[in-house]
Amino acid sequence: MEADFFTSYVVYCITKQLMKKSNKLTVYIVIAMIAGAILGYFIHESKDQATIDGFAKNVKLLTTIFLRLVQMIIAPLVFTTLVVGIAKLGDIKTVGRVGGKALLWFLSASLISLLIGLVLVNLLKPGAGLDLTVGDSSGVKDLMGKTQSFSVINFVEHVFPKSMFEAMATNEILQIVIFSIFFGVAAAAIGEPAKGFIKALDTVAHIILKMVGYVMNFAPLGVFGAIAAVIASKGLTVFIFYGKYLLYFLIGIGTLWAVLLGVGYLILRNRVPSLLKHISTPLVIAFSTTSSEAVFPKLTEELERFGCKDKIVSFILPLGYSFNLDGSMMYMTFASMAIAQAYGIHLDIGTQLTMLVVLMLTSKGIAGVPRASLVVVTATCAMFNIPPEGIALILPIDHFCDMFRTATNVLGNSLATTAVSKWEGELTEPQQV
Repeated sequence: MEADFFTSYVVYCITKQLMKKSNKLTVYIVIAMIAGAILGYFIHESKDQATIDGFAKNVKLLTTIFLRLVQMIIAPLVFTTLVVGIAKLGDIKTVGRVGGKALLWFLSASLISLLIGLVLVNLLKPGAGLDLTVGDSSGVKDLMGKTQSFSVINFVEHVFPKSMFEAMATNEILQIVIFSIFFGVAAAAIGEPAKGFIKALDTVAHIILKMVGYVMNFAPLGVFGAIAAVIASKGLTVFIFYGKYLLYFLIGIGTLWAVLLGVGYLILRNRVPSLLKHISTPLVIAFSTTSSEAVFPKLTEELERFGCKDKIVSFILPLGYSFNLDGSMMYMTFASMAIAQAYGIHLDIGTQLTMLVVLMLTSKGIAGVPRASLVVVTATCAMFNIPPEGIALILPIDHFCDMFRTATNVLGNSLATTAVSKWEGELTEPQQV
């Protein structure tokens, strides 16, 4: 039912705004999704495996082009907007106050997300019905390779940069955020002498935001490639094959959406529908491409159009991408416990709560790692003596789960940004969508 609600909402937004010029992108994206699914299914049903593999590999180039264009502007966008945002906040006390409110939201949302996943997986027991003989082991060795180097030392190295240029070259968002915070606070402390440089950075930020519009024109091609490739490779039977696991996960996502929107309503009141209307395009892009990075520039623009001040958006949103991945957090406890259930491993409540704390700590700052949720799940399984090879059980449908958790991450960060804006008295009337 929750999945039907999500789909119905997206269709409602698209239908209502179909004739509006500013929403043509959303319409084109949905058309691309449908066309990609049809073509992918045709290839899957009509061609041999060699043709399917070749088609999937080639059509995914469209998605690669789109994502690389987005990644091209992520680092300069985060640096310029965050530095300008901190400088505009003024004194360090203001920066600390806003950061404290953001941290309060991030920790609370992470804890709630993890608990929802933990409670539901214990009630519904999705792993109890999984067939251990069925699983796509492709990619497991690569995933295990990444996990073996997952340690406190590497976590620290991932968070704290040794070179700003290296961080920007590799798109290490959290490292860029750390450097930008220090840079912005120092610029705010200097005061008047730094105003000229901050004004120049502000101009650069606006230029990059203009580039966002150009890059987003490639979004339908990226969506088409992503959908066509996965349907061609897996076919529609993957939904039936893992139906129960996916259904229970969607119940969890629906529950999380209900909680997030409920809290959002307590803070924003009747402006929640307007927020959903503004972020409908980023939600569809995130859902289709399973990439949070792909919607970062567009989400920045839409939140400012909703009424959030640029200084709040440019400060909170980059932090949220590293510390506030609500959909991914819910999935981590859900998947870890499902694998344990599939292997018949019983974990008492104390062990499960310990796992929850471990996941809350180890999941921070890995947003830039491909398939980050699976990396953390695999590492956690190994830590609690759950066969990490069990990740092969969920790999075949991880793409579809990733669609929903990525869209949920976008919703969570949007609510976090608007909530802090409201608490700071910086939320104005929205512009027309």
